[in-house]
This record gives sequence, C-alpha cells and structure tokens, in this order.
Amino acid sequence: FKNIMARLLQAPPKCLSPDWHIANKMQCASTESQKSSSERVTAESQRLVDETEKTTQKTQSDVNKKIEQRLEEIKFWKQELDDKLEQIVNETEVLLTFKTRVGKALESCKEPLVIAQQCLLNRERRVGIDLVHDKVEQELLKEAEVIKGVIALLEHTLGQINEQIRLNRSAKYQLEMDLRDKFTALMIDDYCAGLTNNTPDIRYTNNAVKMEGNSVSLEDWVDFSNVNIDKADKQRNSSLALRALIDRILSQTLNDMRKQHEAVNVAFRNRVKEVKDAKQKLETLLAVVMNETASQEKNITALEKAISDKEGPIQVAQTRLQARTHRPNVELCRDIVQYRLISEVEEITNNIQRLKDTLAQAKAELKGLSRQQLFLEEEIQVKENTLYIDEVLCMQMRESVSINNF
Repeated sequence: FKNIMARLLQAPPKCLSPDWHIANKMQCASTESQKSSSERVTAESQRLVDETEKTTQKTQSDVNKKIEQRLEEIKFWKQELDDKLEQIVNETEVLLTFKTRVGKALESCKEPLVIAQQCLLNRERRVGIDLVHDKVEQELLKEAEVIKGVIALLEHTLGQINEQIRLNRSAKYQLEMDLRDKFTALMIDDYCAGLTNNTPDIRYTNNAVKMEGNSVSLEDWVDFSNVNIDKADKQRNSSLALRALIDRILSQTLNDMRKQHEAVNVAFRNRVKEVKDAKQKLETLLAVVMNETASQEKNITALEKAISDKEGPIQVAQTRLQARTHRPNVELCRDIVQYRLISEVEEITNNIQRLKDTLAQAKAELKGLSRQQLFLEEEIQVKENTLYIDEVLCMQMRESVSINNF
C-alpha cells in the first residue's frame, strides 16, 4: 500500500515539444473529420426527411384517392342493389295482388259447382220417362267437370304463386343482407376517408398490417353482388312471366266457365220449351180423350136403351108365337104369319146380340179411354214435376250465379 501511494504521489512525466505539436495537429484533423462526417449525415438526413415526406404525402394522397374510388364503387353497387331491391319488392307486392285475385277466383268457383251438383241431384227426382239422360244433364255434368278442372288449375297456380313469392323474398333477403354489408362498408370507408393526420382519435394499432383470413378477392366481391343481382333479376323475370300466365289462365278459365254456364242455360231453356210443348200436346190429347169418353158414354147409353127398347117387340113376337100354339086342329098351320113371327123373333134376337156385342165393344173402348186418360194425366203430372224441377228449382237457382271477372 505504501508503494502504491508513493507512485501516486509521484509527478507525471513531461511530454516533449514535438509530441505536443503532433498532438494538436491530430486533434484538429480528428475534429475536421468528425465535423465533415456530421455534416454529411445532416445533409443525408435532410434529403431523407424530404424524400420520406414527399413519399408519405404521395402515398397518403394515393390512398385517399383509392378510398374515394372505393367509396364510389361501393355506392355504385349499393345503388344497383337498391334498384334491384325496389324492383323485387314492387314485383312481390304486385304478385301478392295476383294471389288475391286467384284466391277470389277459387272462392267464386264454389257456388257454381254447388249449384251444378244440386241441379243434378234435383233432376234425379224426375220420374217415369222424363228421367232421361238428356242434353241438360250432359251439359250439367260437363259444367261440373269444367269447374272442377278450373279449381284444380287455380289451386296449382296458387301453389306456383306461393313458391314464386318465397323465391322473391329469398332474393330480397340476399339483397338486403348485401346492402346492409355495403352500408356498413360505406360507413367505415367514409370514416377512413375523413381521417387526417390531425384527427384526434388516430392511434397506433397492434397487428393492423395484415390480411384477414376470411377476406375475399375483389373479383369475388364483385361476383357476390352480381350473383345477388342476377338472382333478383331471374326471380323478377320469372314473376313477370308467372303473372302473364296467371292473366291468361284467369281469362281462359273465366271464358270456359261462362261459355259452359250459358250452354247449360240454353239447354235448360230448350228442354223446358220441349217439355212444355209435350205437356201441351198431352193436355190436347187428354181433352180429346175426355171428349171421346163423354161421346162413348153417350153411345153406351144409347146402345143400352136400344137393347132395352127391343124387349117389348121380342116379347110381343114371342107371346104371339106362344099364343098361336094354342090354335086348334087344322088351324095350327105353318102359315105366313107363323113364318114371319119366327123370322121376327130371330131378327130381333140377332139384333139384340149385335147390340150387346157392340155394347161390350163400346164398354171395352170406354175402359181403354179411361186407361188412356189416366196415362195422360200421369204423364202430364210427370211433365209438371219435370217443369217444376227444371224451371223453378234449377233455373231460378242458377240465376244467382254471377261469373264476374277474376
């Protein structure tokens, strides 16, 4: 320790004069070199600052332009989607009115069908020869089949409408979802476009520079909206075509029903006229039979009187013959009187028999006339029953049917 202290207390060695000059020169040289190096760094730094400032401003300006372009692009697609959404919404609303029309058309088919079926049932109550498969029945059966066919077609059409409405609403939903996302993206990019270097809420963000794993390419982005628009266009066109088809169906079915309804009415009118004519003929025949019956009854009375009138003469002739049998002896001869009396009895007897035969024939004719009268009266009742069914029950019931435009 004493040795160390002794060395420390010793005076430092003195430098020589040449060394001192050399040291000063080296110091000057070192300083100049450091100054030059510093100046170069300063100049380089200034150039770098200017370059990065220009680059940063240029890049930020380009980014701002790209964001504006992107905003315009989003707005364009958003407008396209808005237009398609409005179209599909309007088309669906119109299609809903067609659904209502078809529903009303279906409802309006019920009454004509019930009435046609009721007319067929009523006409089963016809009796006798009038229970015939006539033109009216043929047209009624055809009318029922036409209406059933219309109902089946309208029900099928209603199913098509419901399916098309579902497809329209599906396309509408896709457009709305796309529009919602477009609106959100527009708000975000609009916010980004409004950011400046002096905006208060800008900040550093960890892991900002990255591509999200679920991100899509620009082509996929465009394709997505294109698909939604194409789907909406397709469904709208299908809906338009369906509406045109519905118009044709409603028009055709209405014409078919009206045509068949009128065909049934014409058949009814013709049949009623035919039955009335037949009934009138029967009533005329009945009047003839009634007159003939009265005439035959008078004839029978006359025949019976004629037979009765022959009782006196035949009794007289027979009494004379009986009396002449008592003539005595030779007076009991076959004289002219005897022969004439016998001839008279035979003649009267023969005439009575002829009258009785004619009377029997007249009574048979009277029975035939009575049967014919009964038959005619029954047939007239049959015709009256038919007229009541066709003219009163069916035709009046059919007057309530009104086949209006669907």
